[in-house]
Amino acid sequence: MVMNKAVQVLCFALLLGIYGCSRQQSDWEKTRAANTTDSYEQFLKKYPNGEFTAQAQARVKELYEEREWQKARDTDTQEAYQAFLKQYPEGKWTEEARIRVENFTLAQAPSNAAAGADTANPPPIPAPGDSAANAMANTAMKPPASPARVTPPTAPAAPSNPAAPVSVAGAYGIQLGAFKSSADAANRRWAHLNKEYPKLFAALSPTVGPKKGASGTLYRLQVTGLTEKHARAICKDLKAKSQACVLIHPAHHQV
Repeated sequence: MVMNKAVQVLCFALLLGIYGCSRQQSDWEKTRAANTTDSYEQFLKKYPNGEFTAQAQARVKELYEEREWQKARDTDTQEAYQAFLKQYPEGKWTEEARIRVENFTLAQAPSNAAAGADTANPPPIPAPGDSAANAMANTAMKPPASPARVTPPTAPAAPSNPAAPVSVAGAYGIQLGAFKSSADAANRRWAHLNKEYPKLFAALSPTVGPKKGASGTLYRLQVTGLTEKHARAICKDLKAKSQACVLIHPAHHQV
């Protein structure tokens, strides 16, 4: 009798175990089908130490990161990407966020043209014998130069072999990324983009150059020698596909 009861208890325990595993498997399949943070969190609450607990925890983390990355992309500002990096310094989208922060940094780099504009006409220096008041008076009374004098244009004689007009065509560029790991990462990025968008990058060649900064060396992936129109068109198409791209003005080439 004792043996029979022991066998019955064992069989009952086995049946409970089988039923429990079957129920957990079923709940896990339903959770995966829903694929939401709420569904995974409910599953974890029900099975905190189950067979699929580790997988559920990993997926919840991925979903939260994807949600924050989507918010950063929708906002599309340097501050949004920096906030994402602070929250996910080693996540799936970390490298892409760094690329976009670097692109914003490059795009906002001040031009030296404005700084040098005032040096073209420096203020007059007073003569050794003049007082400060006389110097100011002389400066005020002296008529300014008139570089914008308008005169009727005269038709120039047509040259026998006219040269191409001087312009900044071909002096623009685009930056497609800045990679912290190595130049190989930049080259792999180019291979991926060239494969995904062959028409967009037809007959174009990239340049990869190191740039040292406070956080280390970044390897910048750029395409130079473009007209402004061509560069803007490429960036427009890439941004429409949620790809990083920033216009590089002639004064900002840094490779």
